[in-house]
Amino acid sequence: MFLLNLQSKIPINEQIQNQIRRFIENGILKPGDRLPSVRQLAVENGINPNTVARAYSELEKNGYVFNMPKKGVYVAEGAAGQNRETMIEHALRELKEQGVTKKQLLDVIDALYEEDKHA
Repeated sequence: MFLLNLQSKIPINEQIQNQIRRFIENGILKPGDRLPSVRQLAVENGINPNTVARAYSELEKNGYVFNMPKKGVYVAEGAAGQNRETMIEHALRELKEQGVTKKQLLDVIDALYEEDKHA
């Protein structure tokens, strides 16, 4: 289910968060769906369980999932409907982490909106 790049500059817990958010936003994971247990995800990917727990905790803090003690972690209601600003912020953070500069982003945005004027 998860494709983690252990050599990436992006921390593993952020890779997990990004993938789960994408799965939710694209409808692959739906509200009420149970995520793999911390231990299961850690063992399957050869990573520390604390890394998975940190990712799940951050997703819970941002309203994407909820934890039911002794039962598991589930996709939260309304998680797919995260507001547009949150989606934009996550996309921009990912681009920033990949080395895209603010100037590059602004140039692309300006060009995109310039196209709209001529359409």
